[in-house]
Amino acid sequence: MKLPLRALRQGMAALACAAALAPGLAAGADLATREWRFHVSLDGRPIGEHRFVLRDAGDSRELTSEARFRVRVLFFDAYRYDHRALETWRGDCLQQLDASTEVNGKRTVVAVTPVDECVQTFAYWNPSILAAHRLLNPQTGEYVPVQISELGGDVIGGQPAERFRLIGGGRPPLEIDLWYSPARDWLALESRTPEGRTLRYSKE
Repeated sequence: MKLPLRALRQGMAALACAAALAPGLAAGADLATREWRFHVSLDGRPIGEHRFVLRDAGDSRELTSEARFRVRVLFFDAYRYDHRALETWRGDCLQQLDASTEVNGKRTVVAVTPVDECVQTFAYWNPSILAAHRLLNPQTGEYVPVQISELGGDVIGGQPAERFRLIGGGRPPLEIDLWYSPARDWLALESRTPEGRTLRYSKE
């Protein structure tokens, strides 16, 4: 059995890379908090969840991203993936990134502080990435050239949505479909792996 290492990294996108999409808003002293929580599945089989919490205060924003995936075979964990990242943003530009990823017990750490340029990650929660030409992979610290196209209207969870496709440079290239509400709230993600498997983030 081929384990979905590439698939999970693509879905994170660094990748990233959230069960019911549950945006909430808690205001106080100019501070707002929003949360996205996604179920993650591989070929329709649940493997974990990915949670994003965004704290917004004026033009400064702090995002915490946490993902935990498990692929089990015969009651054993055949694949384990744990990812946590803390991103600090000013406007639509990344100011600081600290990420830790553990895959089957092997841990990698990435710390990035951009200098003199506006950098964006695979921050699907921020619809401004739909106009980006390159994105920073928070799992590897590498820049990835991207092309994003609009695929038109769709329906997700019974509600109208707009679908986009992100193609990222590399061999093989990334191919990630993204769904947003008409108001540009992030609703879902789907990535096709080189092995032909489907990684999906959804609210169902």
